[in-house]
Amino acid sequence: MKRQSKLTSRQSEQEQQFSHQEAQQHSGHEFATVEEMLRHDASHTHVPLSIAHRLKESIGQISPPRRSWWQRWFGS
Repeated sequence: MKRQSKLTSRQSEQEQQFSHQEAQQHSGHEFATVEEMLRHDASHTHVPLSIAHRLKESIGQISPPRRSWWQRWFGS
């Protein structure tokens, strides 16, 4: 009976270690800020060419922002 309990406890320890290691592998990367997470996602996500083309067209239609009054006044 003691031998069986030793095997059982050893197996349970090994299973716990395995599940802990597996959980660490699947947990992924922790991010300090939301911006960091979004930048990581953007760098790893492929944008389809048709969407990229439509986005460039949409952005091209937007006029540049007007300079603020103090930049116009001081000539910066």
